[in-house]
Amino acid sequence: MTYHRGSRAVQERVGVREVADHVGRSVGQGIRPVAAAFLELQPMLVLGAADPVGGAVWASLLTGEPGFVRATGVRQISVTGGGLREGDPLARALATPGTSVGTIALDPRTRRRMRLNGRARPTPRGFAVEADQVFSNCPKYLQKRESYEKAERPPGTPRRSAELSPGQRRFVESADTFFLATVHAHGADASHRGGNPGFVHVTSPNELHWRDYPGNSMFLTLGNLETDPRAGLLFLDWAAGTVLQLTGTARTEYAADGERTVGFTVTEVVQTPAASPICWSPPEYSPANPSLP
Repeated sequence: MTYHRGSRAVQERVGVREVADHVGRSVGQGIRPVAAAFLELQPMLVLGAADPVGGAVWASLLTGEPGFVRATGVRQISVTGGGLREGDPLARALATPGTSVGTIALDPRTRRRMRLNGRARPTPRGFAVEADQVFSNCPKYLQKRESYEKAERPPGTPRRSAELSPGQRRFVESADTFFLATVHAHGADASHRGGNPGFVHVTSPNELHWRDYPGNSMFLTLGNLETDPRAGLLFLDWAAGTVLQLTGTARTEYAADGERTVGFTVTEVVQTPAASPICWSPPEYSPANPSLP
């Protein structure tokens, strides 16, 4: 089933159920050859899941040589040679067979992205995910980055805290992209959010919000939040490789004019310097990005 009651509730509220039904027909369980070829070219993969102990939802970044993530069956991807960093908050989830995970492979060079949601199991060289949902999204709000290089820099030690520091607040407010992990009773999802720098607002060390821009009308993310407020955010310094991971709860606010805003309350922060060895070129911002006030 493509949609659960949370997504249906948001679709009905916004008045896009028919559009969502049309778009939903593109969601399948199989990995097509063109999608398999796309995966093998990617040097990074974003993963979203809930920690089986405590239940906190996190989004994590995996990197490796192209080919480290690949289709190994009609309904399965395998990740080898590009596992989680030591101390990553999702390490325990990936070591637990049957964990619901959402994945997103995003290629800034082509503004293409592919999402695959399913259940993970550990393997001798990494982990595999058996797919329940496989689909692609349009390039809307994706910043284009022409190329990347690999840097010889070991990852730093993860630093944990209960709130955002002033430097982390500036990091978040300067971002043009972040990734959002959410869950529901029978699965998990990882999605992308993009905009011009400043589209994410930090109002206190534990509170931030962003405008929910119009998308494909599926409302998988907001639908998940309708039934389960747990969420995880991942911000990436595309040049220096620093990764900032936040876990907490999110809520959607609906204005009378139809605008939607998502508020996020931070409960834990993990920052890892040089977590990614990939240095991406400066961005060309998406022409779809709304202007900021």
